[in-house]
Amino acid sequence: MQNFSDDARIDAVITWVDGDDPAHIARRQHHQPQAARNANATNPHRWACNDELGYCLRSIANHAPWIGRIWIITDAQMPDLSRLPADLVARVRIVDHLTLFAGHEAALPTFNSLAIETLLWRIPGLAERFIYFNDDVFLTGPLAPEDVFQGAAPVLRGAWVDQSAIAADPASRDDPALLNALTQINAAALAGFGAERLFRAAHVVHPLRRSVLERLYDQHRAAFVANLGHRFRCVSQFLPQGLHNHACIAAGIAVLHDGEDHLHLRTGAVLDYPLPQVRAYLARACQPQFKFLCVNDLPQVEAAIPDTRAWIERAIAA
Repeated sequence: MQNFSDDARIDAVITWVDGDDPAHIARRQHHQPQAARNANATNPHRWACNDELGYCLRSIANHAPWIGRIWIITDAQMPDLSRLPADLVARVRIVDHLTLFAGHEAALPTFNSLAIETLLWRIPGLAERFIYFNDDVFLTGPLAPEDVFQGAAPVLRGAWVDQSAIAADPASRDDPALLNALTQINAAALAGFGAERLFRAAHVVHPLRRSVLERLYDQHRAAFVANLGHRFRCVSQFLPQGLHNHACIAAGIAVLHDGEDHLHLRTGAVLDYPLPQVRAYLARACQPQFKFLCVNDLPQVEAAIPDTRAWIERAIAA
């Protein structure tokens, strides 16, 4: 396994799409009738673009200036970076799906984050150690390299959980809220972990090692290729970072972080909880102990709490 010392740089990788692009909408609608039945796979919020990428990038500039290159994965699109600091833009590289899926072009177009995540390690020039961001994850406090890597070991945030009831219940496969759990169960199983005790990754940045993912691709090539074959998310897939995490844990090259330094405002929170409670949760992102905030469905939150963006701006400010 490659040692990190031959590439001391730590990069960031962000997946992004402009779901309002007419060309993207047309491709999506063309393929969507063949999508899996789980509603999680085709929820329109997955492709909505509400300046989350801008918040994410500015949070990196403010709180992790040491990050090397910033790779943005796109589908024949170009994000507007004109309002970002020039020194930040200079570190950005755009990677098209055609580059990532070279040799697997039959899987394109894809509208599936799990398929895209399966091939992140193939980015040409990517550092051995990198941090994977969904574009709805923001840094809200100073982040040091040792917060995400301790030497070669990724620092993993999450919890050990028993998911055996979900794994055993066939009805789970039709529950949109459980798709993420099922893909984590599948990932753990590939690494030899049962559903009764698996490490469930938090909705936060994911520190990953390129060489570990490449080795896992060689070991589980059929599963990786199958993961690419779904244009929309499917309960039969595995979460690539979940497989990476369990493999690192099994090999003794992971650090498990049990501190409360991340917040996750999930889809539906504004429907399931009193709004003052949701607002108070969002405001916690401004407290110094928190380094990460994930807002899954910004338009939904903003419709209920109009000043949501002001809170995000405050949280990501230097």
